[in-house]
Amino acid sequence: MSNSIFLPNGMEAIQAEYKEFPLEEFNQNPLIQALPPLLDKAAIIRKLMVKPIYKEEDRYVDSVYRIHMVNRLFQLFTPLPVHIEVWNMVHSLIMQGYLARNPFDKNYKQYINASGKEIINRSYEINSRQNFRTTSGCGTFIGFSGMGKTTTINRVLSSIPQVIIHNEYKGTHFNQIQLVWLKLEAPSNSSLKALCLQFFMKVDELLGTNNYKKYVSRNMSVDSMLPLISQVAHNIGLGLLVIDESQNIKKRGAEQIMNFFVYLINTGINLCLIGTPGAYDLFGKELRMTRRLTGNAEIVYHNMQYGNEFNLLLESIWKYQWTQNFVPYSEEFGKTIYELTQGISDLVIKLFVYSQQRAIESGKEELSIGLIKKVANEKFRLLQPMLNAIRSGNPHKIAKYEDIRKIELEESSIKQNRAVRKEEQVRKKKEYNAEPPEKVEKPKKKTKYKEYPEDDLRNLLPQGAKEDKSPYQLLLENNYIEEVTTWIEVKDV
Repeated sequence: MSNSIFLPNGMEAIQAEYKEFPLEEFNQNPLIQALPPLLDKAAIIRKLMVKPIYKEEDRYVDSVYRIHMVNRLFQLFTPLPVHIEVWNMVHSLIMQGYLARNPFDKNYKQYINASGKEIINRSYEINSRQNFRTTSGCGTFIGFSGMGKTTTINRVLSSIPQVIIHNEYKGTHFNQIQLVWLKLEAPSNSSLKALCLQFFMKVDELLGTNNYKKYVSRNMSVDSMLPLISQVAHNIGLGLLVIDESQNIKKRGAEQIMNFFVYLINTGINLCLIGTPGAYDLFGKELRMTRRLTGNAEIVYHNMQYGNEFNLLLESIWKYQWTQNFVPYSEEFGKTIYELTQGISDLVIKLFVYSQQRAIESGKEELSIGLIKKVANEKFRLLQPMLNAIRSGNPHKIAKYEDIRKIELEESSIKQNRAVRKEEQVRKKKEYNAEPPEKVEKPKKKTKYKEYPEDDLRNLLPQGAKEDKSPYQLLLENNYIEEVTTWIEVKDV
């Protein structure tokens, strides 16, 4: 797949080269055979890994330059077990989704042609799939803010050619542009129309088409756009639609967008949703949605625990020191940095970078526990409430911040509360059965009236209570007031 082609709009594409797979079902579909070969774990790690530029002699360059060299660490990418999972999820989604979308399959061609005619005739029904059995699905990648979700997805997608050009397949003319993947960002206002417009604009930007002008300029409704998006996706051989920042989908408009996602899957388009734990709420309302939107892979990536994974990350960055005095890694450094960052990879990298820069600026030229603590207190001041919540392990404190919610903690808290309530009920039941409480009749409360002077009208209240008379009747009977009718002059009409 080394032959590059430039489209008229300047976008670089790849000329399709077909390969044989050990799986027979893959070898009848040009959209699958044009994809990169599947890799084992070691090869995936090599593909994902990114090492910054580093030379031993750079440690003796002037400090003004070394301060900038330390920023190279932000380019570092160390593959961890979760990144292998994401790699396999993305590749599996693309290949499995294409199985039912073979351009040479008779039934699939009939489905595409029939759908196109219905759209033109405005008789298209969203819930009708015309006997098309899709193999598409959805993967979800949910994790703490700062754990590198978007970076991971971008690294995985960068290993897959985005645009592939087909001309001939097994001696048969086959003119096709294949858009393997497309990445969009969920609109912050949960607007389905904004998402639709973004889709058309991105496709036009990549392929040089004019879908936006053709469909949007006519001020089409969202309902009219939905079948067009599905049809365009099939025409360009879209393999995977990635929606980043899915936690933005909430409140008004969320249900409409989620129904749209289910519709895309039902019509054969693969989805991958990425977001923080704030996106949890999207998947629990309806079985129909949850089953579709979490059907293929569910990867949840919380902050790292102190252990092998965290040490692997820290040891991989420790060798990149631009201070003149190299300080070897020790367990004390590891525990200190973990306590200050709580295993959030973005904070680990930043703390290591800022600490080196401070060491270079101050002239100390070496890392130390005290220096790292001081830098963390200064640079992570605004993050302390969130970090303290994670340190506490208290699900109620953690739940205040959507980006660091832990679904496991929430579930365990609910179960624990239920267990406590159940235990309390059992205890009370045992106590009741052991010594039945005696029924004691409660004495009736007697109304106490305050003593007033003899001529005080309030002395009539006890009498009224005994005779069940209203204050008005008492005042009337004791000649304190007169009947109102005596004051009304009745005239004959």
